[in-house]
Amino acid sequence: MSEKLEQTLWRIADTLRGKMDADDFRDYILGFIFYKYLSEKMAQHADEILEPDHLTYSDLKKPKNRKIFLREVKESALDALGYFLEPDELFSELAERGNAGGKNNFILSDLTKILNHIEQSTMGTDSEEEFGNLFEDLDLTSSKLGKTENAKNELIVKILNQLNEIDFDLHNSESDVLGDAYEYLIGKFASGAGKKAGEFYTPQQVSTVLARLVTAGKTKLKNVYDPTCGSGSLLLRVAREVKEKNVGKFYGQESNPTTYNLCRMNMIMHNVHYKKFDIKNEDTLERPQHLDLRFEAIVANPPFSAEWSASPLFMSDDRFAPYGRLAPKGTADLAFVQHMIHQLDDKGTMACVLPHGVLFRGGAEGHIREYLIKEKNYLDAIIGLPANIFYGTSIPTCIMVLKKKREYSDNVLFINASQHFEKVKTQHVLRPADIDKIIDTFKKRIPEDKYSYVAKLAELAENEYNLNIPRYVDTFEEEEAVDLNVVAKELKKLEVDMRETDATIADYCNQLGITPPF
Repeated sequence: MSEKLEQTLWRIADTLRGKMDADDFRDYILGFIFYKYLSEKMAQHADEILEPDHLTYSDLKKPKNRKIFLREVKESALDALGYFLEPDELFSELAERGNAGGKNNFILSDLTKILNHIEQSTMGTDSEEEFGNLFEDLDLTSSKLGKTENAKNELIVKILNQLNEIDFDLHNSESDVLGDAYEYLIGKFASGAGKKAGEFYTPQQVSTVLARLVTAGKTKLKNVYDPTCGSGSLLLRVAREVKEKNVGKFYGQESNPTTYNLCRMNMIMHNVHYKKFDIKNEDTLERPQHLDLRFEAIVANPPFSAEWSASPLFMSDDRFAPYGRLAPKGTADLAFVQHMIHQLDDKGTMACVLPHGVLFRGGAEGHIREYLIKEKNYLDAIIGLPANIFYGTSIPTCIMVLKKKREYSDNVLFINASQHFEKVKTQHVLRPADIDKIIDTFKKRIPEDKYSYVAKLAELAENEYNLNIPRYVDTFEEEEAVDLNVVAKELKKLEVDMRETDATIADYCNQLGITPPF
């Protein structure tokens, strides 16, 4: 992303900073960016439709032949884009109206109508679900924008005009300036949002590891699924690994309504056609929405040690019944694993981030681990990540890789990447070389002293299916032997230095006429 674009985005953020917290101005900035994207995409598509008639979309602001051409453009846009905006509803038009003549012209009511109209234009069409309530978090009546309507309007006009200066280069098919800006802002807001960050964003380097694990050896995927999809960054990262056109369809589920909206916006702004994604707003464990489907690739960063109902009724649920035990009510980590395995295709791969506790906790979780390995032999690899790699928590995490049909069915690979990172301010970050080492080790199953180990299934059984990484990858560093003679000499030298220092202090004290402090 260009330095100019980054500066513009943060100038807009500064405009709102102090008026509201990070979560709120995230919703406003990203909402306006999304509106700008929809407008520019609409204008680009309409210009292509009107080109044979030697017209542009802005020409349709004039009454002549307006209705005939608008009808044609609308029908095409609803099919190709999934929504429709009239020429005078475009972002650039509204921004210019708000600042026409250098004045602060009132556009707040117009903006409200336009955002509503975007959603209304999809009603009764195939894209209705994908666009419904997308702008519900963009509250233009909020007192956070200003105490009076004029104050709110002045702030909105300022933001729209700042955004209007940015060229998102939509005509360049190789460019994804707007999508990258969107993801950049999501990441920036996550870094300052504390524990809430995990609700909508997985750090990019972790997404890359997960995506490369599930796409290893593949150039296309019929589908990809994330049961806790947040803002969709993981799904999009998988698409980048195999090139988006080689992914049949994206599926996801997200329980938080605001984050669910972010995910749908993120999909659209990364040019994923509305017919190619199916994101649902529901609790995945309690009310799964895609149970009839099986997925070739599954990636996830579930909320760590989340609570769930663990209702006895789930013992008759096909996702959990074969195990004979449910994950504890206070730690749903392995319940998410069970859910994902149920939906994994026979030839698929799943990779999910989990807290280290899933590797060694006993009780029901120990029972589930044993079933996964002893009875099903689904576990393919365990990868330990550095601590302090996620926003809002410093706990160490791991990646669990599972397959139903494993090439290496007699062993499990353990990788300890916990010491391979760069410290950036207070955060630990995986460098490209660190990621490459993880993926290369995973693909080749390379044993390496203090880094990786290939454990036979019998060894896991001997350890009672405790998967704690230090049991398999010895990271102990032997301390250098201490030479007591050298230490004795250093102590003697220190004693001499101390006597000389005491003599110097005593001399100064005598000159000052005061008693030495010893």
